[in-house]
Amino acid sequence: MTEPLRVGIVGAGGIAQGVHIPNYLKCGSRVEIVALADIQLDRAKEVAATHHIPYVFASVEEMLDKVSLDAVSVCTPNKFHVSATLAALEAGCHVLCEKPPALCWQEAELMADAAQRAGKILTYGLHYRHFPEVETLKKFIDAGDLGEIYASRAIAVRRRGIPGWGVFTNKELQGGGPLIDIGVHMLDTALYLMGYPLPDTVFAATYQKIGNRQGVGMMGDWDWKQFSVEDMARGMIRFQNGSTLILETAFAANVEKRETMQVSLMGDKAGADVFPLKIYEERHDTLLDTTPAFLPKKGGHELEIERFVDACLGGAKPISTPEQGVALQKLLDALYRSAELGKPVEC
Repeated sequence: MTEPLRVGIVGAGGIAQGVHIPNYLKCGSRVEIVALADIQLDRAKEVAATHHIPYVFASVEEMLDKVSLDAVSVCTPNKFHVSATLAALEAGCHVLCEKPPALCWQEAELMADAAQRAGKILTYGLHYRHFPEVETLKKFIDAGDLGEIYASRAIAVRRRGIPGWGVFTNKELQGGGPLIDIGVHMLDTALYLMGYPLPDTVFAATYQKIGNRQGVGMMGDWDWKQFSVEDMARGMIRFQNGSTLILETAFAANVEKRETMQVSLMGDKAGADVFPLKIYEERHDTLLDTTPAFLPKKGGHELEIERFVDACLGGAKPISTPEQGVALQKLLDALYRSAELGKPVEC
């Protein structure tokens, strides 16, 4: 495939406008954003005019039929990830789909199978993997500096961070609340650093205590009368290798900090936190805390798009794979199922 990479974008909402379009544009002459599709055609036309995108369509199917594309970014609500991704793959396009992969693991598996049949790239918008803190810690882990990682913790908690825009509080369109929206980022980051171990048993609980009543919104006012997702989820995963992960995520909770996004790992040689990165170890009868003096400044979103473009043009394969997307979705499903049943479930 030769430059420029011809890209189409499905969905003209916040993630397309704030992440995908500007970061494709940063790729310069290597990328041409050819088309934008959204069922809200007027909004799509406005966004396209702002960014000089030549073609606008009301559906992904029409876009794929009318213009020649090499790659597609899927920036729709979660419910439509599977249909847009399958259509793009079947049309011979590489796909970068926003997280989570889908609404259930069966959909994620359909997407993975379609990518394999088409011989095309399918990767997901799990941009925290691309943060310099994560990349640096991964090098330490791969070198064996942490030893056996047997315990981890993933936290994605906001004090009053229920999104006041979009469909984030609509279970039918999103599949859930903070667990599937922000918790998925820290869960995936922890799994990635741990080497994506195979899960054994999951135990979880979800709560709806704040989102379904009127209150202070630090991310805008939300429609509390139509709030149909959890506002907090907590869980524990035991893996087949004996390691464990504790997960806590919330759109709204009575805590001090406005937002905490954190992954902690504990190995038998050393431990670490990311965001910010700090490594804890024992050497020469001394307990040491190590922090980097310098890390690259490129953001995770920018690197995610840049590397997707590189992969489409024949470079290194994406670090987020369709198979990991299925595994991640299975864990999300298991966490929600355990919470619904009120008991542990096997994976």
